[in-house]
Amino acid sequence: MGLSREHVACIILIIMAMGMFGESLASSLHKVGGSAGWTTLGKVDYQKWTSSDIFTPGDSLLFVYNTQFHNVKQVSRRDFLSCNATSALATYSSGSDTVALKTPGHYYFICGFPGHCQSGQKLHVLVVATTTASPSLSPDPSPIPSPSTGSSPSPSPATASEDSAQNGAISFSVSLSTAMSGVVLFLVALMLF
Repeated sequence: MGLSREHVACIILIIMAMGMFGESLASSLHKVGGSAGWTTLGKVDYQKWTSSDIFTPGDSLLFVYNTQFHNVKQVSRRDFLSCNATSALATYSSGSDTVALKTPGHYYFICGFPGHCQSGQKLHVLVVATTTASPSLSPDPSPIPSPSTGSSPSPSPATASEDSAQNGAISFSVSLSTAMSGVVLFLVALMLF
């Protein structure tokens, strides 16, 4: 093949360094409420739903709901606690809204229809910088990330109808270190044979 053992060793070292220092390309699309979606029917416990997942930057939330009865309002912590939908940071109303969780921090969402937030249709998501921390629903005065837009983004058609994963998390994960491990094994096999 024309590669000397020194070249192969150099390539392996570069790939290993990329695996050690590279960022993970993992991201997940979490369907809010799992199979029930964003609703007041069935008494979905959104606090319990968030406790079963760890949310990291790059993940997205997928809100699926009937637009005749629900919407999604991203709000401040104060408005979340008081169920105040009048000064939302962002409003989503398409019935299938994807919200990107771009940075670590607390994200707060409520349904703006009268009485829905008070009956439990509210969601607090803690986005952590690493996967070793666990989500918490304790009050935190951390700043609330601002959305990039005040209108509903268009969901991806390929992901809008997904509903098969446990707890509503649809993972599109490709770990750089896992991919690099496969490449390293392939190169070592080439070097030995």
